[in-house]
Amino acid sequence: MTRGHNPESLSDSPIDKLHPNTRLVATLAVLVFATIVHSPVVLGTALIAAAVLVLLARLPSADLRHRLLHLEGFMIVLLALLPFTVPGRPLFAVGPIVATNEGLIRALTVVIKVNICTLTVFALLGSLDPVRIGQAAMTLGVPSKLVKLFLFTVRYVSVFRDETSRLAEAMRARAFRPRSNLHTWRTFGNLAGTMVVRSLERAQRVDEAMRCRGFAGNMPTVPVGPVRHYDVAFASFFLCAIVGLLVVEFAA
Repeated sequence: MTRGHNPESLSDSPIDKLHPNTRLVATLAVLVFATIVHSPVVLGTALIAAAVLVLLARLPSADLRHRLLHLEGFMIVLLALLPFTVPGRPLFAVGPIVATNEGLIRALTVVIKVNICTLTVFALLGSLDPVRIGQAAMTLGVPSKLVKLFLFTVRYVSVFRDETSRLAEAMRARAFRPRSNLHTWRTFGNLAGTMVVRSLERAQRVDEAMRCRGFAGNMPTVPVGPVRHYDVAFASFFLCAIVGLLVVEFAA
């Protein structure tokens, strides 16, 4: 996550003043909404609304640029390939390969939907630490096992990445240079196997350490206040906006 906040001290951001449950429900609503709409007008309006949420969140723009840089790389590949794989009315041709109008529209639709979801998640959940997101999910009825899996995954992804970086650095120190040959693939296979073995060993050590500290299956919780009138007003406006866009979608 971009940054964590003490629930006792909220920032001036209108998004940070919302209850974690409100933010999580709103995010899930947008994700579902983005999967069922196809109208260009609705998608364009939703993209603008997601950008407004990002501005209201007042999160560091460098973090957003970093995420979008990786995302748009995949989207460029999608825009380059999908028009040539979807049948429909020919748009242009590159040699014997024909791009279709329907393929281009579908690619643009997917790109806009993905950006809507990314901007919304960044704006609404970017300033929440994983513990508060997990607690909000649990209070909303998400199974505790899924919440624990989420929290442990977030905690140990960085550990896994650091361990992989150390092994890769050790390989480079031994003059390993990846190439398209059997030695390279065998080396990468050994690297993957080593990571599996070390992950199992670390998981056992973590489990033993938690048991020694009296862990009985319950994750610590962060106290949060009740849902306030501010959350009700935001949720009401948010719901009305989504319903209005859905009316436009199905009326078109």
